[in-house]
Amino acid sequence: MPKQEAAQVAELPSAFDAAITEARNGNDAMMDATGRRPSLMSAAEVTEMLLREFPQMASSGATVIEEVWHGGCRVRRKFNERSLRPGGTISGPTMMGLTDFSMYVAILASIGPVALAVTTNLNINFLRKPAQKDLIAHTRLVKLGKRLAVGDVEIYSDGEDDMVAHATATYSIPPR
Repeated sequence: MPKQEAAQVAELPSAFDAAITEARNGNDAMMDATGRRPSLMSAAEVTEMLLREFPQMASSGATVIEEVWHGGCRVRRKFNERSLRPGGTISGPTMMGLTDFSMYVAILASIGPVALAVTTNLNINFLRKPAQKDLIAHTRLVKLGKRLAVGDVEIYSDGEDDMVAHATATYSIPPR
């Protein structure tokens, strides 16, 4: 490689290193106060879109989007005795619905209003009996590509430290 080309290539890492240093020092406009990248849609904007596009899914008020950021979200499913199964535990379908909903919210917050993103896989492990309280889903997108999004969802009973369910899910994202 000629010396001039080698010098140009050598300059690239230093520019990259400078950007990383700025981000670590809190000077990156792309990070919020928590160190997360801001979402493309706010929690209110995602809620508004869901009420418009999927009123059957969002209008009951049982599921509340508490926080969104690029690559994740926190969603609350309010406790309702109708979601109990025999034995007094919150039903699996309730937790699966929360998982699917929170994945969709994380994707919308990260890529914008793409109503036709759909679930292609959902796997859930029920770890312990949830308390008869609100459920909280902490969702993190592990991979966000052009065509697929893969996420990790941890579900907790409100105020409890032990996870009650863990899920992974994959969504197909339509071409834009």
